[in-house]
Amino acid sequence: MLKCIAVSKKFGGLNALKNVDLIVNKNEIAGLVGPNGSGKSTLLNIISGVYKPDSGKVLFMNEDISKLPAHLVCSKGITKTSQAVQSFPHMTSIENVLSGVLFGRKEVKEQDPLDKAKELLDFVGLGKEKLNIAARNLNVVELRRVQLARALATAPKLLLLDELLTGLTPKESDEAIALVKLIRKQGITILIVEHVMRVIMGLCDRVTVLHHGEKICEGTPGEVCNDKSVVKVYLGKKFSFYED
Repeated sequence: MLKCIAVSKKFGGLNALKNVDLIVNKNEIAGLVGPNGSGKSTLLNIISGVYKPDSGKVLFMNEDISKLPAHLVCSKGITKTSQAVQSFPHMTSIENVLSGVLFGRKEVKEQDPLDKAKELLDFVGLGKEKLNIAARNLNVVELRRVQLARALATAPKLLLLDELLTGLTPKESDEAIALVKLIRKQGITILIVEHVMRVIMGLCDRVTVLHHGEKICEGTPGEVCNDKSVVKVYLGKKFSFYED
């Protein structure tokens, strides 16, 4: 579904990404991990059209989308949530999601847009009492739910999640993990960036590891967490699925 070929990106003298290859197959949950500053969010921003690669290509459904602006990439079926939660602060929760429902809408569909927005907010677990609250009055957890609902409202084929679980309690994290699995069951492919390794290892089909802008490892969760270079630069010790 998605193929990044030798993608590179510089910011001034900093090599944020250097010849990174990445493949995401249809209907899988792929993980992207690495130390802070390794280039994870930069790669998501290139895939989603926020940044343009200096060299290399991004192919989606066999189409080169490397130079497309973000709104056209979104219309092709790729949507991204942000690490720093973004919203329209003076709009209500349901208005925020409605903006996603109406994005690029060219024909009248059977379901009313407002009903669709309510359905999505219910799906992500935002209480009905919060639907008409301005986004600026929501807490971070609620804003993350609104952001996810707005992303789903664009009907993505590929959903990019940038640290979805940041700031969540263990209970909230478990709920978010269950939600990601439900999203995949709806036929949406997922590429997730996350620092909580137990989540990545228990959720993902394949994991790619970046370090200083370069790919150092790719494989199944078991292969990645036992790779010597990953242990050295990121995990610090062998990862165990059964550790307390």
